[in-house]
Amino acid sequence: MASFSFGAGNARKLRRIPLYLAGRLLTAVVPRSRDRWVFGCAVGVADGALALWRVADTAGERSTWLVADAAQARDAADLGIRSVRRDSLRGLWETARARVVVVTHGFGDVNRYAVVGAFVVQLWHGIPLKRIGLDSPETTRSTFLPRWSAVNRLLALLYRRTMRQIALLPAASHLVRGRLETAFGLDDARVPVTGEPRVDVLSSGSAEDRRRIARAALATALDIDLGDRRVVLYAPTWRDGAADPAIPTPDDWASIDAVLARRDAVLLIRPHPLGAGEYRAPSERVRMLGSDLVADVTPLLPGLDALITDYSSLAFDAGLVPLPVVFFAPDLEAYVARRGLYGRYRDVAGDEPARTWEATIARVDGILDDPADAITASRRRSAAVHAHRDGRNAERVHRAIRARLDAPSRRTSRTAASRRNGQ
Repeated sequence: MASFSFGAGNARKLRRIPLYLAGRLLTAVVPRSRDRWVFGCAVGVADGALALWRVADTAGERSTWLVADAAQARDAADLGIRSVRRDSLRGLWETARARVVVVTHGFGDVNRYAVVGAFVVQLWHGIPLKRIGLDSPETTRSTFLPRWSAVNRLLALLYRRTMRQIALLPAASHLVRGRLETAFGLDDARVPVTGEPRVDVLSSGSAEDRRRIARAALATALDIDLGDRRVVLYAPTWRDGAADPAIPTPDDWASIDAVLARRDAVLLIRPHPLGAGEYRAPSERVRMLGSDLVADVTPLLPGLDALITDYSSLAFDAGLVPLPVVFFAPDLEAYVARRGLYGRYRDVAGDEPARTWEATIARVDGILDDPADAITASRRRSAAVHAHRDGRNAERVHRAIRARLDAPSRRTSRTAASRRNGQ
């Protein structure tokens, strides 16, 4: 499994400074179009960028998706989306000419060297429970002269200057808004509470239709007949390139398999797309659901019967289904010390999160028997961070973009009218 860390990524950024300077020169001389949009997403043609693209396309925006590879290009073609290779000269040109640039992870979702001067919409990709951006020391950690504090200060300065290019960063709620403002160094005018486009799929249509569609998508991705079997997802979050700390032992696998057999259930394991881990399940009741099979797991949540996670934003999204959650945090103290969390973990996960697979699978067993209390807790957890649950977040974000794009022209029109009237 491929891994990634902030340290290695930041070292690459320092080496790319000449390319960023060249890109700045390019965007200084190439005029941006008045109506072109480009979209990009680190995980593919998916996530909140796809939800916003659909609204923008219906509204008549001229949009292009910047894809990383041939597989993403095929996905875009299947959806009827015009695409261009992100890292090609054409991708550089499309980004340099676009008036609006939409990303979900970082500027590398599009052609990173031609973003300056665009109206950048950073949709982000989850409710932050773990600290992100400027709120976490991990963001400015580097493997390049790691003991030099000056390097870390330089990275923090570059990060802050880069984030100032963001024109709009939608927030799911006022609570989340505060976290995003400090993490990205933005004022509240740039962080409106519109709801996140990525979770519209969890509120659109009927609950029955959402579950039916999600179960069908799961069956297709896994190439199995799920029938009436219960489905449990284990989705640990990223640990800065380190291996997942909770890979089951042989005894763990035996306990897991016993519960799955008794409950006629399937356990899906989804390591973080940027994480690392080696899972060798000895049972057909355990399946991998990596990002190579499914780029975006959010639309599949209605097809599940329980979620196991640690510090992932999926724990907040689950309440929109609603879906019971088991919190499994084997490395809580170490993770908090290195990465940091917003608030107290117990306020989200309860006083006693599971620390072993034995405790985790026992809680899953209980939930599959009676999920009522866990569903109530999941709803309450979600209500604290998701202000909108009407499936129209992407529409609100699009209106916010258009309002900001059109505002200068309205002021210009008023000024011109005043001059004509001799005022």
